[in-house]
Order: sequence, then structure tokens, then C-alpha cells
Amino acid sequence: QAPTQVHHSYFFQDFFVISFSTQSQLICGISSGLTGISLAEEMALRQNSDKEPIIELFIKAGHDGENVGNCPFCQSLFMVLWLKGVKFTVTTVDMKKKPEELKDLAPGTNPPFLLYNGVLKTDFIKIEEFLETTLAPPRYPHLSPLNKESFDVGADIFAKFSAFIKNSPNNSIQEQALLREFKRLDIYLNTPLPEEIDHNSRDNITVSKRKYLDGNRLTLADCNLLPKLHVIKVAAKKYCNFDIPAQLTGVHRYLQNAHEREEFSQTCPANIEIEKAYLGVANRRT
Repeated sequence: QAPTQVHHSYFFQDFFVISFSTQSQLICGISSGLTGISLAEEMALRQNSDKEPIIELFIKAGHDGENVGNCPFCQSLFMVLWLKGVKFTVTTVDMKKKPEELKDLAPGTNPPFLLYNGVLKTDFIKIEEFLETTLAPPRYPHLSPLNKESFDVGADIFAKFSAFIKNSPNNSIQEQALLREFKRLDIYLNTPLPEEIDHNSRDNITVSKRKYLDGNRLTLADCNLLPKLHVIKVAAKKYCNFDIPAQLTGVHRYLQNAHEREEFSQTCPANIEIEKAYLGVANRRT
């Protein structure tokens, strides 16, 4: 039987379960689940069972209907699951064809959404919180950052980018606003965190050497920010000839370290997906 327009993704870690989804298989998977249970009940199931949860992540497909599409929120959840080290399947959803079985599964919902032991989760923020709470130590690592500002520092950068690209080429005001957010991020990345400072040492650390927002491990803060920075870097260069200034050494160090991690580099959409996603925006510019 030929596959439908719902395709599995293709990633290559031991804890990914790879399988083609035919229409019959997918419908079977849907009809066998979706029994509504509360979060407390799900946590009790997790605590009382040594079995791995059955996790299916649905993300936006690219223009070819199969590969990973442009969606920072999809990539964020992809990264979270990879970092958790749990087994899961990834299905790319071709929204242009809107498969009927996915309309039945999550009516009116665009990716990302998730099935956890057959229970549908559709709200991005709630999914992230649920995974952090449910996939918890000692079996799975915590991903929450130690410092609240690691979450806050990049909160406005994507909105500033959106205003910048929509108003190009008459966007000098928006460009300055975007640069201010990049400088704020750079200052944070170059400022030592409290845990980097040894008060018993005579050596003063003036510039942070950490790899990521909250230290030398990727956290939920990175999973949220890095996909957005990747989109900004690609789309702003393509349509506005904008580069992140070289003097922002903290930002460049951060991106370089991130690209050395498979959890980020192997979940990024191809540049062409981002460029196609913003082509309409570029064509509407004044």
C-alpha cells in the first residue's frame, strides 16, 4: 500500500523509532488512542511503569511534503525530545494536502502536536511543560535553565525580526530595534553566570566561556531560541542582506557551539525551506 501524504521523518539516533506511515497504520494508531486521561493519571502511569512511553511528534513538512519544514516551534519540541533521550517517532505533515486522518486527529490544529501514549497534546507551551514534568529524573534529564534570564533574554528578538523583514527596505528603525535585541543577547552570553564565578579564586572572570544560554548544557531556553535565531540568520540574509555583526562575539560563539550539536543541527530545516516560507513576506514589502 502506498504511503499517504503523511510521512515519517528520517533521523538517525538510536532512540528514534523509524517507520513509514501508511494510511491504515496511521488510522489504526489514532483509533487505538485518544482516551482522555488527566495529567495526574498520566504521571501515575509513568511512575508505576518501567515501559518507555509511546511518543509521536507531528511537525510541519517542507515544500516537498516530506522533509522538515520551516517551523521554529516544531524544531523546539524535536530538540526537547532528542535531549530527553526518549524513543519517539516524528511525522512530517503536508499541510497543503491536509490528510483526512489528521483532520480527525487534531481538527483545526496546525503542527506541532503530540501523541503521548495515545493522548493528544496540541498547545505548544503546555506540551513543553508536560514533557519536562513527565520525562523527569532519574530516568530522563531536567532541561529547565537555572537562571530565569536565560529564558527572558531572547524573548523579543523574533518579533523584532518580523517587523524588520516586513518593512524592508525602509526598515532602518526596525533594524536598530533588532540590533538592540542582538546586543542584549550578546551581553548576556558574554557576562559570567553566578555559577561561573569562584569567589575563592583570585582570578577575575570578566567574559563568560560558556557554550549555551545557561551554561555548558542545552536547556529549554536554547530549544526555544536557537530555532528562531536560525530562521533570522537565513531569512534576513536572503531578503535584507543582514548579517549578525561580527563584533557580537557572544552570539557567534553561541551559534557555533549550537551547530556542533546534532540535537540542533540535525533538526534544522534546510535553508531553502526558510527562504520559501518568507518569500511571500518579501514580495509584499514596500
